[in-house]
Amino acid sequence: MSKVLIINASARKERSLSRQLTNVFAKSWNEKYPNDLFLHREVGQENIPHVTERWIAGAFKPAHLRNEEDHEVLRLSNELISELKDSDIIVVGTPMYNWSVPSTLKAYIDQVLRVNETVLVRKDNPEQPYLGLLNGKKVYLLLVRGNTGYGPGEIREHMDFQTNYLKTVFSIMGVEDIECITLNDIDHLQKETLDQVNDQIRQLINCQDNVLSVLP
Repeated sequence: MSKVLIINASARKERSLSRQLTNVFAKSWNEKYPNDLFLHREVGQENIPHVTERWIAGAFKPAHLRNEEDHEVLRLSNELISELKDSDIIVVGTPMYNWSVPSTLKAYIDQVLRVNETVLVRKDNPEQPYLGLLNGKKVYLLLVRGNTGYGPGEIREHMDFQTNYLKTVFSIMGVEDIECITLNDIDHLQKETLDQVNDQIRQLINCQDNVLSVLP
């Protein structure tokens, strides 16, 4: 039985296309793996606090030296990191805002990309200084964009600070298996296009090895 963490980052609710994609993913995954457990983390609609000086002081202090104030300021960070560690499958549904990710998703990443929790920094290895600690997991990035041309070799590839950023973040935290599905040109979205992307999600799930459903 696997644990699936679904992270939604859109500021929209009913009109959110990235939420529609994560809903399709959850429904399709549940149909194939009915015994798997789902956890939903709301990023776009909930307050994810930004990192503060007090947070930094607590995060970089050895755990045994932290006081009550340190533990309190790191409480949400610890909760979010625990969700990632406990999950086998991580699904991120997010729109592109100003060619990058929503600020709330960036705040979430700042809370979870933490030294000695999700990544180690190896000062003795400057060529490969980061050692991720979230090993053996799979990430699905379900990305929505208002325009086209952000793919490799396309006219707006240099403006895509969404895809590579998220891939880099999860890679640094130790995730090597990352799948990406994009829904582009939503300002001129046709039903057929949305149906095609939904079919891509279903096909991607159907192609997964059944071993995902029997992880310890």
